[in-house]
Amino acid sequence: MSKPEVGADRGPRSHRAEQMASKLLQRLRSTPLKEERGPGPPDEPPESAELVDDTEGLSLRLSGTLSLSEDSLASQESDGMGTSYLGSDGHGVLPLTESKSQDENSSYTLLTKQLREMWERSQNVRIPIRLTFEVTDANIVQDAHAKYVLYTIYLLQTGQYDPSPAYISCRYSDLYHLKRRLLALFPSEMRGVSFPCKRVRKNFTPETIAKRSRAFEQFLCHVASLPALRASSAFLNFFYLRDIQKAQALTCAGLYKLALPIWTNSWRLQEKLCPSGPSTHRLLVLAGLVVCHQELDTLEEAQAFSERAVALLQDAQDKHISLLVPFLNAHIQLSWRVGIDKRESEALLQRLQETGHYNHNVPSLKEFLVKETIS
Repeated sequence: MSKPEVGADRGPRSHRAEQMASKLLQRLRSTPLKEERGPGPPDEPPESAELVDDTEGLSLRLSGTLSLSEDSLASQESDGMGTSYLGSDGHGVLPLTESKSQDENSSYTLLTKQLREMWERSQNVRIPIRLTFEVTDANIVQDAHAKYVLYTIYLLQTGQYDPSPAYISCRYSDLYHLKRRLLALFPSEMRGVSFPCKRVRKNFTPETIAKRSRAFEQFLCHVASLPALRASSAFLNFFYLRDIQKAQALTCAGLYKLALPIWTNSWRLQEKLCPSGPSTHRLLVLAGLVVCHQELDTLEEAQAFSERAVALLQDAQDKHISLLVPFLNAHIQLSWRVGIDKRESEALLQRLQETGHYNHNVPSLKEFLVKETIS
């Protein structure tokens, strides 16, 4: 069977399409190129099935000079990502990838600079450190005499990471007596300070305990925000006086493992409530920490607390000079045992001897703990 000849049964429409194609090719051949095209595969004539009837519109859209660069052709052949487009005058423009990458790099640089400036500004902004109180636990206790709720209240410092939170355990009656004492000492400051009232019924329901817990937090935060009330002995003794008395009794009885956690929590309470000044209570707690750590053979901790006490006493000058010698003796001995330079403390002790503040009958820290009356 013989193959049919191409175009044998073409009609007038096909003939007109051929004329359109020939006109288009002639127009393209007559248009000069600005730059010679690099080597590449020869162009294939378009198939007649792909042509459209809009010859005039097609020729108008293709009119002008097309400029092709060798770099753009090479980039298109290598990764297929190059993009060329016609400018307003019909001339070709270089691919957009290079300009786009430059814009992206500049935007990345700008963003990095802005982030760096924001970080530097944030480092210069100081967040105020504030003491806050949080009730973390409330247990109903039933003993032979009464039934009550025991609240566990943590003291936290906001504005920084607090690695050593302190806590107290107290009843409603303890906080109520604190409020009465502060009201008697500071009537103007305590005027208008709210405090949860005692209820006749439903004192142990979860709702009542939750409301009282929030009220206790607000009450303590308000009192601690007033400098006069926060520095008062009534407020400070409420937090750690009973614990110091208990730790002293355990230390004098030789129960160092039981006394050490109480001394440690008392020190943390003092660091948050009254971080400056070598008060007698602070020095007593430091003496308890040094003695307990030394007896439990944790010498590094004992040396660190003795050094802290010596620094506080040096700042106090002559106010607590009688306690400086016992702490210096302990610090010199502990520094020698842990391998830390003790010459500065020895020189200070020598100066005390020359000024007459040192004598051989000075009690040790343990003797000081036994004899001291805490009130």
